[in-house]
Amino acid sequence: MERQPEPKWIYGLQIASVSMIWVFVLSISLWILHLLRLSRRLNDVPSASIGISIVAIPVFLAGAAILTYVFVGLRRGRTAPSESIIEPEEG
Repeated sequence: MERQPEPKWIYGLQIASVSMIWVFVLSISLWILHLLRLSRRLNDVPSASIGISIVAIPVFLAGAAILTYVFVGLRRGRTAPSESIIEPEEG
């Protein structure tokens, strides 16, 4: 049995969701870096900003990378619905 093609608008929505994850992560990271520069320019003690950025930026980047990895893996490993059914062995 042949695999039926997926509608293009579903694939477009999937790409849009992965893209929005990266837009969100990069904008949060840039905002945190902006806060670090701002605290330095205002001669503020940047200890909280540095602590948050050391934890938050890698966590957000790792989360987005994992979600992208899962998305790409699921796209590559797709099978036809009939191939996923395990048929009993004869004998």
